[in-house]
Amino acid sequence: MAGASLLALIDDIATVLDDIALLTKVAAKKTAGVLGDDLALNAQQVAGVRAERELPVVWAVAVGSLKNKLILVPAALLISSVLPAAITPLLMLGGLYLCFEGVEKLAHKWLHPAEVDEQHAVQLAALADDTVDMAALEADKIKGAIRTDFVLSAEIVVIALGTVADTPFTTQVAVLSGIGLLMTVGVYGIVAGIVKLDDFGLYLLKKPGTPARRLGRGLLLAAPRLMRALTVIGTAAMFLVGGGILSHGVPLVHHAIADFATVVGDIPAIGRFLAALTPSALDMSFGILAGAVALSGMRALAALRSALGNRAKR
Repeated sequence: MAGASLLALIDDIATVLDDIALLTKVAAKKTAGVLGDDLALNAQQVAGVRAERELPVVWAVAVGSLKNKLILVPAALLISSVLPAAITPLLMLGGLYLCFEGVEKLAHKWLHPAEVDEQHAVQLAALADDTVDMAALEADKIKGAIRTDFVLSAEIVVIALGTVADTPFTTQVAVLSGIGLLMTVGVYGIVAGIVKLDDFGLYLLKKPGTPARRLGRGLLLAAPRLMRALTVIGTAAMFLVGGGILSHGVPLVHHAIADFATVVGDIPAIGRFLAALTPSALDMSFGILAGAVALSGMRALAALRSALGNRAKR
């Protein structure tokens, strides 16, 4: 009897672990869109420090990221237990913020290109100037990166929580903790590799032998292109993930997208391809539209607040 009970317990534990693994995989897939932007933003945050300080800065930000998740995961579990109805609104808010951030990034780049170039020039000048307090510069960058990570981590945790909202509490704890640890190790491990890619290329370039030098030259050429590609992919992922969250939260939009995908699926020869591509394309378009509306609203609110402030001063 005792043996049968032990086997039943082991079977139950295995079933729970299988469920946790499956849900963690689903949650990781849903949060992968945020991961692309997280990689790009954190790699950019580390840019602008001296080569020998890049890895210590990445480590400091990674530790800050773990602390962020130690705050966010219990907070999310508390919300799930006390006020589960708030999960969907939080998901929608997180999706809208993703879209807003993506549109704001594009608007700033297109409308103020000179300002972006000036910021880059200031960073390069600081690196070349021996009088600049690099410790203070690093501390500012670390604080900024941790603040950025807090927002992105909150989005990841909320999206993951939406995946496991209907599961037992222990499963929620395991999945959210696993996602938090996985994302932190994955993001900052890859960021460390990205920021040192050019250094590795330079190391190979100095090695004797044509193959090593060719590989080193290739890595030096690839490093800045990889950064640009990550930025583009990350921005597109923000619209795709954020727009998907928003469209699923608005039944009218979700059903309209599904119906349109069914219609284009009937087109001869290319229907199946279009049917597979259409939902993602429309989710992304809806995300861009929602982000543009949110950005316009925020700018209008800022302008109104400024006007009221000027009137009060008079």
